[in-house]
Amino acid sequence: GMRTMISTEIPITGGLAGDGNSFLKTYVLNDQYARQNEVVLAAIYGDIKSCGSSFGGWDTFGIERIVTRAIDNILYEMDGKPALDLYKEYLGEKADELPSSGLLFPLNIRIKETNQTYVRTLLGINEEDKSLIFAGDIPVNSFCKLMKSNTNNLINGSLRAAEIGKSFLGARKIDLAILISCVGRKLVLKQRVDEEVEVIRDLIGSGTKITGFYSYGEIAPHTKDGICELHNQTMTVTFLTEE
Repeated sequence: GMRTMISTEIPITGGLAGDGNSFLKTYVLNDQYARQNEVVLAAIYGDIKSCGSSFGGWDTFGIERIVTRAIDNILYEMDGKPALDLYKEYLGEKADELPSSGLLFPLNIRIKETNQTYVRTLLGINEEDKSLIFAGDIPVNSFCKLMKSNTNNLINGSLRAAEIGKSFLGARKIDLAILISCVGRKLVLKQRVDEEVEVIRDLIGSGTKITGFYSYGEIAPHTKDGICELHNQTMTVTFLTEE
């Protein structure tokens, strides 16, 4: 929706509101009031240079399958087989903990035409029609592969997101860093969650102000000149510097 109204030359970054691992109610603050079901957009203009990047760090496993039936964010079939049955087959004992254990096993989506990849988080299941509900659309005929967590790779993924963003700005000093990390990463990293912020601070220096939040989805372009997309389970960074 935002892409249709805003020039592609203007970067869009951000995140979806979250309430930790409760998945009950979320709010955004606008005009001093917290409300549900709203979008808040802050437009920044002037002699400012900005960039955004996003990176995950999850490991894929199993075979790559084709999405044969899906509607919006609901996945019904992979390779013509019920999606929930295949997920349970791969998760083993963790299948008894679905849908909460789904945060630990997101789905990697690869678009056939562009080879572009992104991650989708499992939010719910439907035992009646054997479907999976994700935090984002699942395109039919795209390729999909299960993912699992590796704490070191997740932390390195945060560093990689910052490295990509920093490379866009060159030698410029970063005045503000907005870090948006998926709540699923927080649940996986547990006591090591601070490290995904620390590696970024070490890279950009202590002189940069850092802020952010844990989200239910991250918004950022794939590349410097790419269009913004909705991501799951990533660390998304936005760097701002005044020229």
